[in-house]
Amino acid sequence: MSDDEQQTREDFDDAVNMTASELRAWLDTDESKQVGQKPSGGGESTGHESGRHIIRILDKKQADYTDDDYAHMRKVVGYVARHAKQRPDGDVHDTPWRWSLMNWGDDPEKR
Repeated sequence: MSDDEQQTREDFDDAVNMTASELRAWLDTDESKQVGQKPSGGGESTGHESGRHIIRILDKKQADYTDDDYAHMRKVVGYVARHAKQRPDGDVHDTPWRWSLMNWGDDPEKR
């Protein structure tokens, strides 16, 4: 494993604080499906699709990670870092801001 891959894995582990089973259960909720940018004409949001890819990554052995998995890990790290900085004031429990982060594997209430 290269140093870049190791750093990507560490950054991903820091950004994603939900387990595969927690994320799988979350993605089945109505709240999860309500947030995020969807392609024109409807369909699955970018974040929801990302969550499914994160589950596949979490379910794999590290030796089985592909270049696409590492690229997605970097995308997740960037999204979580950017979105976390936009935290709204007050209680965020039932907010689209939190729900969106959870689609990307990060529950801010666990931090």
